[in-house]
Amino acid sequence: MIGPVDRPLEASPRQALLFAGEDAELPLPEGLWRGRSFFDSTTVAAQAAAIAHAAPFRQMRVPGGGLMSVAMTNCGVAGWVADEHGYRYSHTDPLTGQRWPALPEAWRHLAHRAATAAGFVGFEPDVCLINRYASGARMGLHRDSDEADLRQPIVSFSLGASAEFLWGGLHRRDPVRRVPLHEGDALVWGGPVRLAYHGVAPLRPRGGPPERLNLTFRRALAG
Repeated sequence: MIGPVDRPLEASPRQALLFAGEDAELPLPEGLWRGRSFFDSTTVAAQAAAIAHAAPFRQMRVPGGGLMSVAMTNCGVAGWVADEHGYRYSHTDPLTGQRWPALPEAWRHLAHRAATAAGFVGFEPDVCLINRYASGARMGLHRDSDEADLRQPIVSFSLGASAEFLWGGLHRRDPVRRVPLHEGDALVWGGPVRLAYHGVAPLRPRGGPPERLNLTFRRALAG
């Protein structure tokens, strides 16, 4: 297990320049919106540390017995969990038996603002998955399909080390585009590409923060 987050993640000039020029002039794929330096990462990281204190990060076991390379926790009315029985949302944390920490109101407002900027008006998230990537950790191509209302978008915030977001298509074998993400970036997708395959390339910190946090906001439950 990776140690707990106990301080805000700090950016560095070198980290900010990690992918400079790689995508400055390239348009994003249709249906994907990115907001550069969209939020105050220091404040958000401090709030994430408080959530992790109540619901510690853990590497979940997936069907088949392996462990995810990413450490995860949740906040909100439910949390996304994985085990030998499959993938689902649970109202309680299987590690503690307690309900997940509440979704901070400030985070809810930020996610709503990002969704609105991307053209998805009225998004009201009820859960947030918090993923922590150490060096070498990755997220394989997958679709977010466990939510009750797939008309609602996905909103993602990045903190700490820069990463390469992998954006595929509606079919697993579709070509994959690499989209650099940096500290403070927001990423939103929905509508006809709500079920697009996506992931994160293995993290390779190059100076600056040694790890990355990713906050993923969703409307998991009906209503």
